[in-house]
Amino acid sequence: MQLHISPSMRSLTISSSNEFFDSMKIKVAPPLISYRTLFHTILILAFLLPFVFILTALVTLEGVNKCSSIDCLGRRLGPRLLGRVDDSERLVRDFYKILNEVSTQEIPDGLKLPNSFRQLVSDMKNYHYDAKTFSLVLRAMIEKFERDMRESKFAELMNKHFAASSIPKGIHCLSLRLTDEYSSNAHARRQLPSPERLPVLSDNSYHHFVLATDNILAASVVVSSAVQSSSKPEKIVFHVITDKKTYAGMHSWFALNSVAPAIVEVKSVHQFDWLTRENVPVLEAVETHHGIRNYYHGNHIAGANLSETTPRKFASKLQSRSPKYISLLNHLRIYLPELFPNLDKVVFLDDDIVIQRDLSPLWDIDLHGKVNGAVETCRGEDEWVMSKRLRNYFNFSHPLIAKHLDPEECAWAYGMNIFDLRTWRKTDIRETYHSWLKANLKSNLTMWKLGTLPPALIAFKGHVQAIDSSWHMLGLGYQSNTNIENVKKAAVIHYNGQSKPWLEIGFEHLRPFWTKYVNYSNDFIRNCHILE
Repeated sequence: MQLHISPSMRSLTISSSNEFFDSMKIKVAPPLISYRTLFHTILILAFLLPFVFILTALVTLEGVNKCSSIDCLGRRLGPRLLGRVDDSERLVRDFYKILNEVSTQEIPDGLKLPNSFRQLVSDMKNYHYDAKTFSLVLRAMIEKFERDMRESKFAELMNKHFAASSIPKGIHCLSLRLTDEYSSNAHARRQLPSPERLPVLSDNSYHHFVLATDNILAASVVVSSAVQSSSKPEKIVFHVITDKKTYAGMHSWFALNSVAPAIVEVKSVHQFDWLTRENVPVLEAVETHHGIRNYYHGNHIAGANLSETTPRKFASKLQSRSPKYISLLNHLRIYLPELFPNLDKVVFLDDDIVIQRDLSPLWDIDLHGKVNGAVETCRGEDEWVMSKRLRNYFNFSHPLIAKHLDPEECAWAYGMNIFDLRTWRKTDIRETYHSWLKANLKSNLTMWKLGTLPPALIAFKGHVQAIDSSWHMLGLGYQSNTNIENVKKAAVIHYNGQSKPWLEIGFEHLRPFWTKYVNYSNDFIRNCHILE
């Protein structure tokens, strides 16, 4: 049996090879809709349905599709399909226009402003604000909040500056108690080091560290961390230099708290015969000049136009006006070759550092005939600490600065420096330092503002050998987002900046790296309630 369908689909023929059956032909009724029409309809639907699906998805994602019926969905999608703009878009466009108009208008004097968004909504209902009035009130509110936030930020920076410049009560107590101990306890006055160890102070086979500070607690942390981190503590010699008022307390601390087998010498500035007015006339002028003292100790807001500066620039200016920058202790490092005439190489440390790794390899670093081994501060990404070039320290609109310096030259850091004193004595670094200090004083501090580093950047020009940055990590007193893993790996961590670890404003998560070297079992520290 065979089945045959005609090409037109209108007849069906059944035939059989069996002789008992004849072929049978069946006619099919014509379709109500032609196949061609059906085909075209399917093509059109196939073309339109994706667009309908996409529009439906957009409506759903925009959150306006809260319809539960086809009729509601049609009302939503109809304007889009027909290219019309719905009322919400027209209203937004009109509101933008009103906002642009209001942004150029003067805010009326005496305009009563709501104190909160809730009050703004309440006033709109009560006073029937139109869109223009609402926009004007909203703009006035935002501008007022911006002014208040700006004033609060400047007040915060001033308070932080005062906190950073002050001496915590506990540290002041420690100094007073130790000074009293020096006068009443013979053991606190014992010679440092003992007479038989005095030759070590000028023995170049030892590792000599120099620390200049008037902070007894900070000095104790620096020395303790160096000794505890060293693989050869018996080779360590610390030369601690302080001022006359702190000498008795500083001597008492190290006399009563031995760091043997390391050796500690404590000397006051007035005990160095070389440090006379004749040898340091510029520094004498810096400390006694009325204009300079007024700049560092006077009113730090007077004359500052806060409306034309940013909080960040204001913070930098406050930092540059710290009184420590006119202290002789802060300038002392420029006289190391004269203060230690028998030493060939020393490592100079700031008092806001912690040593976490053995530093004896520093004495094996080849300085290639240079004087100062230091970490460069232009190789990092953060703007506060490790992106510093000379343009960040000097006023290049001054003709002398523009003539002698390159604004793109890389800066380097104080805090942990290897000084080759033998090579230094063959240079004119000290004379250059003095001459530029004089020039800046003569220009009324218009060449630079910030402390002792700028003149050193000039004086040591051509005498600096860059060392690996892992030796000295900076910025722990500036940035709360310091990478903890990097802190753990650094040989020396430096709390440069206002947030010192011994202050209440220090960063809590960075403080433990410092406090781990504070001896909280010591009676003086415990009785003075030192911050723990």
